[in-house]
Amino acid sequence: MVFKRTAMFFVAVIMSFAAVFTVIPGQPDVQASSPYESMERNINAIMADSSMKSIVSSVTVRKASTGEIVYEANADRKVTPASTLKLLTSAAALETLGEEYRFTTEMLTDGSIEKGVLNGNLYLRGQGDPTLMKKDLDQFATVLAKSGVKKINGDLVGDDSWFDAIRLSPGIDKSDETFYYAAQISGLTLSPNTDYDAGTVIVNARPTKKGYKAKVTMTPDTGIITIINKSNTVPKGHKNTLSIKRKHGTNTIVITGNAPIGSAGKKEWVTVSNPTAYSLDVFKKSLGSKGIKFNKSSKVTRREAPQNADIISSRQSMPLKKLMRPFMKLSNNTHAEILAKTMGKQLYGDGSWNAGLRVMREFGQSIGLHSAAWDFEDASGMSHKNKVTSAELTELLFLVRQAPWYGSFVQGLPVSGMNDRFIGGTLKNRLTGATVKGKVVAKTGSLNHVNALAGYVETRNGETLIFSVLTQGQKKTALPAIDQIATILATTPTN
Repeated sequence: MVFKRTAMFFVAVIMSFAAVFTVIPGQPDVQASSPYESMERNINAIMADSSMKSIVSSVTVRKASTGEIVYEANADRKVTPASTLKLLTSAAALETLGEEYRFTTEMLTDGSIEKGVLNGNLYLRGQGDPTLMKKDLDQFATVLAKSGVKKINGDLVGDDSWFDAIRLSPGIDKSDETFYYAAQISGLTLSPNTDYDAGTVIVNARPTKKGYKAKVTMTPDTGIITIINKSNTVPKGHKNTLSIKRKHGTNTIVITGNAPIGSAGKKEWVTVSNPTAYSLDVFKKSLGSKGIKFNKSSKVTRREAPQNADIISSRQSMPLKKLMRPFMKLSNNTHAEILAKTMGKQLYGDGSWNAGLRVMREFGQSIGLHSAAWDFEDASGMSHKNKVTSAELTELLFLVRQAPWYGSFVQGLPVSGMNDRFIGGTLKNRLTGATVKGKVVAKTGSLNHVNALAGYVETRNGETLIFSVLTQGQKKTALPAIDQIATILATTPTN
């Protein structure tokens, strides 16, 4: 497979090798040069601390101008990257799909409209758009109502055939399946909010009167969810013990615990089993709100729309370059897996993880990454089996700087200490000090016993460095040590 490459891309790679192997007469080498000596000494002190010595880590720092490594500690050691793997996913998606790529959702029919009756089936066909919301389904319903339809003598059909039928990546544990970060992946899915947490429903439980159950609402409202409410409203001052979880393998959500009077209760983004059915159920409600009814014999079902079906209306998502913000800033796992399957579909006609991950590997090879340094079985970083070296992550971050879509790539990364969550993202509450705020632009990563940070940092002298800190096996979080390293990079004079 051949990917687009620019002349600048090759120049950047040549420069990186030249910087590593060329010695300028009369000039000290990197190890002896004064600009980076204090940085190396300070980072080594952190790495020698007992909290870091007891865990598995890999650290690399490069000059963004040349790719030259100016600090390394176990740079070629493979470590679980967690969500820093999304750096590869997003780069591959921008290259493969293009910055202007948009997801399309269509409303179709294989019938005809006569005297306010649609004699045929109504189809909702998706391409995995994670930004599809209830308001978009309402708009589809409005279009149909304006065409004069008041009754449908046919089925409501969801066509999710753009992707395969495998809903969860291998790294998803059974215990994770209720939570928003482990949503099922479908060619037809729905988001409850503008964070675009596709495949989830927002469940809100609020206190009522003492001794009564909490009041439960869902956004959007859907009939495929069954709520079992075992909660109890308790006096003010009591501990809030509310729990909202979906029973494994079902669409039954169980709410337990105490809701203290005066508290906000609890809001949870809960995954839905079968996002296709979820989308259709909400769409049917949208149709009903516009006065459109179905025949008593009509069914809600799932199958592929016939090739000769007529498109009544279609909806396109924002371009990929804009999706990068909610995707990368908020580290949205569902977006990553949808993009992987979309890449597989676009390049190989196969909307599967196998095809999508193949595209990611081939992209990496095409720009000069070493495939032996990368092991991954998903696109989001959820799997503990994913492994990569810090040297390779920083090499990726160096190479993409010359790509035509680099602006879209980097504007999606979280920025240290910035309060706006669509700027600061997962770094909103980290690295907030005056000397480092706004100077670190990087992707975070976190799993049980795993912490990572990889991206760019502006030094005290205005130089841009590329860094990656990967850690695994810790009993306590390694975030303080990682943030100390990032702070050292931001505050060290380098020229």
